[in-house]
Amino acid sequence: MKKEKLFLIIASLFTLCAGLYAKDDAYTYDFWEQPQKSPDVYSVTHVVYADGLKLDEPLKNPTNLFCKDNFVYVTDTDNNRIVQLEYTSDKKLVPVRIIDHFNSNGQVEEKFSAPKDIFVNADGSMFIADTNNSRVVKLDKDLNYIMTLKEPDDPTYDSSKQFLPEKVIADSKGRAYVIARNLNRGFVKYEYDGKFQGFFGANKVIFDFTDYLWKKFSTKEQRDQMASFSPTEFTNAFMDKEGFIYAVTKTFDEWDLLSGDAKPIRRLNALGDDILVENAFDPPVGDLTWGTAAGIQGSSKFSDITVLDDEIYIALDETHGRIFAYDNQGYLLFAFGNRGNIDGFFRLPCSIEHIGKDLFVLDNTNASITVLSPTEFGNYIYLATEQYGRGEYDESAETWNKVLQQNANYDLAYIGLGKSYLRKNEYKKAMDCFKLKRDRRDYSKAFGYYRKEWVEEHFSTIAGIVIGIIALILIIKIIKYFKREFKSL
Repeated sequence: MKKEKLFLIIASLFTLCAGLYAKDDAYTYDFWEQPQKSPDVYSVTHVVYADGLKLDEPLKNPTNLFCKDNFVYVTDTDNNRIVQLEYTSDKKLVPVRIIDHFNSNGQVEEKFSAPKDIFVNADGSMFIADTNNSRVVKLDKDLNYIMTLKEPDDPTYDSSKQFLPEKVIADSKGRAYVIARNLNRGFVKYEYDGKFQGFFGANKVIFDFTDYLWKKFSTKEQRDQMASFSPTEFTNAFMDKEGFIYAVTKTFDEWDLLSGDAKPIRRLNALGDDILVENAFDPPVGDLTWGTAAGIQGSSKFSDITVLDDEIYIALDETHGRIFAYDNQGYLLFAFGNRGNIDGFFRLPCSIEHIGKDLFVLDNTNASITVLSPTEFGNYIYLATEQYGRGEYDESAETWNKVLQQNANYDLAYIGLGKSYLRKNEYKKAMDCFKLKRDRRDYSKAFGYYRKEWVEEHFSTIAGIVIGIIALILIIKIIKYFKREFKSL
C-alpha cells in the first residue's frame, strides 16, 4: 500500500512538472539574441486525435490543413480523401463531409490517390492536389469536375520524372500555383482556364565554388554521380488577402541563416520577387541558437506558414515543434511550443492554419489536430499591433503598456511604444524607448526629427546668438583697425 502511495506521489510530481514546463515555453529574443521567457501567448483549447473524430476510418498520414470561413479541411493522404470539419462556436471540430471522389461529366465517379493538399476558393470551388494521380483537379462546391491541371507543357521540363503535385494555392482570379515533387523551379503557374503559364518565384541557384572546381577536374562518370547546381524547392505556401504568396523552404545552409543569406520565409509579389520586409535586428529564421538537446539538433525548419489579416505571419518549425509569429516588419512577436507528447507540444508538426486568431496545428505522427486560442497577453500583442497599423497611436501605446505590465522584458513593447511616440511627434520619449532596447535605426530616426524640431523651436535664439557673434567679431575687427591707425599716426 505504501509503495502504491509513493508511486502515485511520484507520478503526480512528474505530471505537475510536465504541466509547468508546458506552460513555461513561450519566449522572445532580446538584443543579445538570448531567449527571454514570456507569459503564455496561446493556450490549448483541446487536441483532437484520429479516433476522436469518430470517422468510419481514423486519420492515416494526414499531411495538410486548409481553413475557409468556419471550416477546416484535413488532407487524409493514406485514406485517399479530404475530411471537412466544422469549427463550432464552442471551439469543437465536427465532421460534416468526406471528400473522397468527384463526379466527372455527371456520370463517372473518380477517386483520389494519396492527395496532399486542398485549396477552397471564395465561391466554394476547390483545387485538390491529387498527388499519385499526377494531377490537380478543380471541382465545384458540389464535387463536380471542372478541369485538370497537368504537368508543365514546357521544353525545359524533364518529362521523364513523374509529375507529383503536393501543394496548391490560388488567387482571386482563379490562377493556381502548384508546388510539385521532382520540380525545383519554384511554383508551376496556371491561368484561370488551366493553361500552363510558366514557372514562378524560383529560388536563386546555390553555387558552391569548391563543387565547381571538383566537377571541372572530375571524370564523366564522377560528374554523372554528382548533383547539378539547382535551385532549392519550396516546402509550403500561403496566399494572403492581398494576393502575395508567403512561401517557406527547408533547403539552405544553416550558417547562412543569421547572416540573412538564407531565406527560409519569403513573400513573393506578382513578378515572383521576394519582398519580405526585414527591419528587425535578426532575420525571421526561427530560433537564433540551436544545440543537440534531447536528441534534437539543427536550426528551425519551417514546414508551413499562415498569415493573419493584419500581415502577422506565423511559421511552424518541425525541427523543434515550435510556432514563431512575426509582424510585417519582421519583428518576432512570440515563439512557443516544443517536441513532446503533452498537450501543446508536437511530435512532427506538418501544417498550421488559422480561423480568426485561433490556430490549428496538424501533427503527422500523432494524426492529431491541436486547437490553440490566444490568452489575454496574446490578445494584447495582437491588439497593439493592429492599432498601430490602423493609425491609432494613442490606443496602441496604451495597449503596449498593458503588455509591459504582464512582461516588463518584452522588447517589442518598448519599440512599439517608441514608434507610437514617434508618430505622435513626441520624439524625446521615442528616443528614450529606442535607447532602452538598443534600437539604433529607430533611435537615429527619432533623433533626426528631435534635432530638427529643437532647431526650429530655438531658431530665433540661435539666430540671435549667431548674429551677436558675427557682430562681436566685426566690432573687434573695427577696434583693432582703429588701434592700428592710431599707432601709425
